Amino acid sequence: MKIAIIINATITALLIGIATGCSTTSPFSEKGYEQATSLKVEAMATMDKAREPYSSQRQVVERLTFNIEKAYEYAKGRPNNGEVAQQWKIIKDPARNSLGGFLKRWQDSVILNESYILEAKGIVSDGFDTVIELESGKRKVGEGRSP
Repeated sequence: MKIAIIINATITALLIGIATGCSTTSPFSEKGYEQATSLKVEAMATMDKAREPYSSQRQVVERLTFNIEKAYEYAKGRPNNGEVAQQWKIIKDPARNSLGGFLKRWQDSVILNESYILEAKGIVSDGFDTVIELESGKRKVGEGRSP
């Protein structure tokens, strides 16, 4: 009798898992997607300002860094969202070859040259595109799994 109950409970759990898609990633987040696209535009515009002294753009950089940190914390706080959170961590890290590293180099160098800015923008843009692709590739809540 107990074995039959356990088997029925197991089968029921499996069927519920199959019906809901057994997703190991969090569902689509409109907020996460909007954050990524907006912050990409903001980052690209801020990077263009690296032709000017860092000190004249400090507030712009601080606002961008703050918003990137909020996006990271949002992504990190969502269940099953480790891949997106990891990408935000890379983007913001001052020791990496992404936005954080660019902003650190700008602060240390005061002004950056055009060729470096253009090359760095491509790398940083790709990092944001990864977040955008990860977010946009998720299923919307209530949407079934595609065959």
